Amino acid sequence: MATDRREIAADEALERIADYVTNAVIDSEEAYNTATACLADTLGCGILALGFKECTKLLGPVVPGTIVPNGSRVPGTDYVLDPIRAAFNIGTMIRWLDYNDTWLAAEWGHPSDNLGGILAVADFLSRNGSKLTMRDVLTSMIKAHEIQGGLAMLNSFNRVGFDHVILVKVATTAVVTGLLGGSHQQIIDALSNAWIDVGPLRTYRHAPNTGSRKSWAAGDATSRGVQLAMMTMQGEMGYPTALSAKRWGVYDVLFGGKPFVFQQSLGSYVMENVLFKISFPAEFHAQTAVEAAIAFYPKVKDRLDAITSIVIETHESAIRIIDKTGPLYNPADRDHCLQYMVAIGLLYGNLTAEHYEDDRAQDLRIDMLREKMRVKENIKYSRDYLDPSKRSIANAITIHFSDGSHVGPIEVEYPIGHRRRRNEGLPLLYQKFEANLKKCFSGERVVKLNSIFQNRSKLESIPVDQFVEMFVIS
Repeated sequence: MATDRREIAADEALERIADYVTNAVIDSEEAYNTATACLADTLGCGILALGFKECTKLLGPVVPGTIVPNGSRVPGTDYVLDPIRAAFNIGTMIRWLDYNDTWLAAEWGHPSDNLGGILAVADFLSRNGSKLTMRDVLTSMIKAHEIQGGLAMLNSFNRVGFDHVILVKVATTAVVTGLLGGSHQQIIDALSNAWIDVGPLRTYRHAPNTGSRKSWAAGDATSRGVQLAMMTMQGEMGYPTALSAKRWGVYDVLFGGKPFVFQQSLGSYVMENVLFKISFPAEFHAQTAVEAAIAFYPKVKDRLDAITSIVIETHESAIRIIDKTGPLYNPADRDHCLQYMVAIGLLYGNLTAEHYEDDRAQDLRIDMLREKMRVKENIKYSRDYLDPSKRSIANAITIHFSDGSHVGPIEVEYPIGHRRRRNEGLPLLYQKFEANLKKCFSGERVVKLNSIFQNRSKLESIPVDQFVEMFVIS
């Protein structure tokens, strides 16, 4: 006798996430304050990316000239798109320059990538009769951060060759299904389809194939999450044991039969502890190394030829992901090379997105310095990186000269975007936001937009469609 699939218990991880989306009440003022800063920073990163043609060539409708009635708007543009395509546009802008927030654990990623799907769907719903406000967007951001970061704490996808954007797809699917009015069961159904997608591979993040896909992969993931959520709301079925099914489920195929582990219950921990890239667009495992390199700049700028070796002490994850020797072929390769980023800091006393471009990479001194670098693991750094009470991202640099002298080590344990440096970091984050807006908008509009984020209660009350209109080009 056939079993009614509705009687099959869903996988525990699917149940846990669906319960959280459906029932969790977020009451942390710190989480909402941080989400407000996160929203500003994420939109600013997207606006800044519009100055790069390799990004903008991917944006807009699939068929040029298409305008969707009451469609989602894309900040910084005049596009009016369906929510799936809008999610890709917004998500790609956000991620393009590797400048939005980061979460580091057993698996790393960028939880604000989910804003692509959240904002596109919330805007679309607001334009079509739903009374969603920016409070709903902030709540969805907190929950997406928590789902993505919660799964990342103890479960490493990159170790089995899969890319962290699977967690963007999963988190977007869950919260967007909730925004669309999905029930607990519908969230489970949608999530099961997201996990069955699993992939993509990490091929495009590593030599010799490092390429620009890593800059639009998150946009692709968040848009797929929207698509799966909308399909589910149209009645598409789910797969209750997509994770645990023998032989064919995610656990057996990828993880040797081991189920996902959650370090703690889902709440608002990830948003409260999220890491902001404030000072420069550098892969986050390198943020403190670049900060140290820039601190060295006044001491070494006139002694570059006398440098004999540069020792970088770092943590295991940095070695696994961004320790690169040999040729670097494009900006996507360079912004994930620890040695390249340190070299730029030593040479220029700064690091901007433009430093990754081909014309800047022609500076022969960069490779001269890279060849003198030695990267080694500091066991304490690796341990503190995984400690949930610390989550440090430490790096230390020592520079040796031909006369036998040396400077350093300079150690930076926590980057300026860390929770432990919030009071120092948030004013700089809003300065970054304002500077990014000026790349696209007039001074008057920049002042108005920035002021909205200084009054959270005012921000939270704004209907989503009215908020998005403030960021579009007419």
